[in-house]
Amino acid sequence: MEPIRVLLADDQALVRAGFAMMLSVEDDVEVVGQVANGREAVDFAAAYPVDVILMDVQMPVLDGIRATEEVVQAGLAKVIILTTFERDDYLFDAIRSGASGFLLKNADPDDLVAAVHAVASGHALLAPEVTVRVIERFARQLGSEQTPAAAGTPAPVSAHHRKLLESLTSREREVLVNVAAGCSNAEIASRMFVAEATVKTHVSNLLAKIQVRDRVQAVVFAYESGLILPGETAAEMPGDRHR
Repeated sequence: MEPIRVLLADDQALVRAGFAMMLSVEDDVEVVGQVANGREAVDFAAAYPVDVILMDVQMPVLDGIRATEEVVQAGLAKVIILTTFERDDYLFDAIRSGASGFLLKNADPDDLVAAVHAVASGHALLAPEVTVRVIERFARQLGSEQTPAAAGTPAPVSAHHRKLLESLTSREREVLVNVAAGCSNAEIASRMFVAEATVKTHVSNLLAKIQVRDRVQAVVFAYESGLILPGETAAEMPGDRHR
């Protein structure tokens, strides 16, 4: 099998060197390049085959969010956003830009390698420490867009979103609610009293039906479709709303 081709994009040379060292011990991962800003990342991915880009957010010339948007729209590579707790305010924009994963800069080597493998295989990835923060910020963002009179009530839903939501079975809606709450497949299986393999099948089916590529985008859909209200958790959801 061909190795997973990884591009490192960070304006700090020491950070790039650290990630390159952690990935260099993997036989099936190859660091094909290192760049110092978003523009160089886009240009490199356009010129050479790249599977996954580890993308910092704050970089000169072109920041990681805009670079991710260009990379994803052009279909050049999948992107894992490198983040810190201090700057998680960027994560909402990163979701919108099409990032497939988020990873803390102080992640363990095993977590880094697992993230690269997961995203290269077509899966979305949110570091456990980041998942809740991403969802909370997304909920706050949507909540702030509502008028005081509309707070706590569903925002207007487009006919397209409504049609896609109606295509889901009651079981698939229940799974989507739990995905949007940040639950893993194992946690969803435990909550629904089914096998984890069954949850994986439901996730795969619902992603296809709502026309999104991964779990991160499924979270966005769950809020935009009105399946979950801003600030609401799966446990707080009235059961009849997702049946």
